[in-house]
Amino acid sequence: MEKKTILIIEDNLEIREGTAEILELTGGYNILTAEDGKIGVEMATKHLPDLILCDIMMPELDGYGVLYMLNKYDSTANIPFIFLTAKSERADMRKAMEMGADDYLIKPFDDIELFNAIESRFRKRDKLLLNTEGKMNLELSDEEQNYLLQDLVKDSRVKTFRKKQSIFEVGDNPIFLYFIIKGKVRSFLYYQDGRELSTGIHIDDQFFGYESLLLNEKYTDNAAALEDSELALIPKERFYELLLKKPAIAGKFIKLLSGNIKEKEEQMLGFAYDSVRKRVANALVNVAEKSVKREDKGEIVIRISRDDLAALAGTANETISRMLADFKDEKLITKEGNAIRIYSVERLRNIKQ
Repeated sequence: MEKKTILIIEDNLEIREGTAEILELTGGYNILTAEDGKIGVEMATKHLPDLILCDIMMPELDGYGVLYMLNKYDSTANIPFIFLTAKSERADMRKAMEMGADDYLIKPFDDIELFNAIESRFRKRDKLLLNTEGKMNLELSDEEQNYLLQDLVKDSRVKTFRKKQSIFEVGDNPIFLYFIIKGKVRSFLYYQDGRELSTGIHIDDQFFGYESLLLNEKYTDNAAALEDSELALIPKERFYELLLKKPAIAGKFIKLLSGNIKEKEEQMLGFAYDSVRKRVANALVNVAEKSVKREDKGEIVIRISRDDLAALAGTANETISRMLADFKDEKLITKEGNAIRIYSVERLRNIKQ
């Protein structure tokens, strides 16, 4: 098998030679070295290595500058690039990822960390080469996607919304992508007679409001806090910037959007064909499942007003009161003040027409 070539760009002589020696001992790599960023760019464009290890803090041209320069050339733009850095601040890591770095190693790193990072990049590149060239830029691991998105959240303003407080309304122009740090949010529409129809419930660690951002259209539904909630308000400009730099993030939100459409289709089918009893049971199950972080087939306590439950089930308040009384008689639930204790989510889910 042909040896792969690795270029090490590092101004520290001891680290540069030590890293080169470790990699040469494996017998599997050809090693090139450069003592500063400027020489590193020249060697990269001349030799077209299979992978580049690059320090960040260097004289004349730092690691960010090296990556910027290499991204300008078609011949070097897709070479796997790993930063070597003594910095561990999230801002530095985020900057590295947003500029297109594939990975980063924090000094001092051990031999195993180095080998794993390199081999991981080679495996990923081999896999990508099986696809079309245009598809290569769409690849990002779930870990990398989550890292970039969480950093987007971390740098955004956090606002507290009280229970029932409006977040946005139909016809508003979207200016934020919303992320729920804590709490619950519901989206809903109004019937012509003023009654509400809930179209979704969003919980901790979920984004919402991205449909209108992706379509660049005004909101087509309303959103309000279902309980006291803390939301991160991510400016749409930063969201768009990330989508442009990392197309895989756009793919992630398209998948989320597809899931939302499927969920709403199932909800509409339920309104059309399910009995009122089944719809109320489904509404309780929906709220219960979004009140716990994991599947729980035991007892669950939920807090939701009759108005909100009626909107979620697509029925009247009086009907909700009657159905809850029936479920209580059947030992499916019990009322505890402003809360509902569900004895078994599975039994509610399995209610027939």
